[in-house]
Amino acid sequence: MDFNLSEDQLAYQEAARAFAEGELMPNAAAWDESKHFPVDVIAKAGEMGFCAMYSPGAIGGMDMQRTDAAIVLEELARGCTATAAFISIHNMALWMIANWGSEQAVAELCPKLVTGERLLSYCLTEPNAGSDAASLRTSAKLDGEHYVLNGGKMFISGAGSTQVLVVMARTGSQDDGARGISAFIVPADAEGVSYGKNEPKLGWNAQPTAAISFENVRIPAHYRLGKEGEGFKFAMMGLDGGRINIATTAVGTAQAALEASSRYMNERSQFGKTLANFQALQFKLADMATELVAARQMVRLAAFKLDQGDPDKTTYCAMAKQFATDISFKVCNEAMQIHGGYGYLREYPLERYVRDSRVHQILEGTNEVMRMLVSRRILQDGATEIIR
Repeated sequence: MDFNLSEDQLAYQEAARAFAEGELMPNAAAWDESKHFPVDVIAKAGEMGFCAMYSPGAIGGMDMQRTDAAIVLEELARGCTATAAFISIHNMALWMIANWGSEQAVAELCPKLVTGERLLSYCLTEPNAGSDAASLRTSAKLDGEHYVLNGGKMFISGAGSTQVLVVMARTGSQDDGARGISAFIVPADAEGVSYGKNEPKLGWNAQPTAAISFENVRIPAHYRLGKEGEGFKFAMMGLDGGRINIATTAVGTAQAALEASSRYMNERSQFGKTLANFQALQFKLADMATELVAARQMVRLAAFKLDQGDPDKTTYCAMAKQFATDISFKVCNEAMQIHGGYGYLREYPLERYVRDSRVHQILEGTNEVMRMLVSRRILQDGATEIIR
């Protein structure tokens, strides 16, 4: 058992760290303040392969393992949580198109999606279908050589600023539940597609979030992914990787908070000595570092299980998402406490780390749902001998 990163992984990590420190970190506060979506910088990330990390080489992707991608995304999140998170969503949606798109659709769309010249939004959540995604109501009806979509999506990252949508819609009846859901590619500017306002949010301000409405939107039948009724399966497969992505970007944000706290404790003096000399703060920093290392290792274990096709990969991904995002928010919050009043000021990045990391406990399945998935598996006969 070797916990060391391979030479390739170290190279990915170094490249991502340099990009984050050169392109993301110096601009993250301004992007957050102005709610700027840095599409030009995301395109630069695409030039480095970061917009198609685990998409197959046949379409120009990097064909990385999920463990490799997790390492890259953690480093990017040290620079800007919101931008790294959007890049992770783009990667997930592109992976779906690359694996289940028709030959015609892949040839038409993937070249510019791989490079980040064009960007993707992933459309699953609806106003009345959040944790219960299988109850979604957006419909897609076959009409000759086209599908006609009607309905609406909510909380869509990048909505209004991306060029291509991956949409989960119902081709069967409502009674069919998950079996009646299919997946589609929809051009973001197709007739009948409209967008709500950019939602004012606590964090993730460097990417827009909006509702999307579909009114008699016609798309060619070859824009369906896979077969009818396979969409929910694709969505759940995507969420296994998506949960790793959200977990590792949370860890990257917490790592930045930990580093800031260590620097601050060595620089700031009170009562005639630096904060680093106060045992209470030493212990706090030690706990932050210890828990963050544990979270990182759990994320990488889950990514390994996903890479290996382990039968319990979904359980491990749920564990990692819940644990890493809870710990990462805790670390960011403790880091702000160490900084005292300065941590509460926009001049320092701590309050942004807290705001940005909070949503990681909600999206890609709330952490309550993650605990439900884990407990459901652990209560099965023999599970405690397997999940360990």
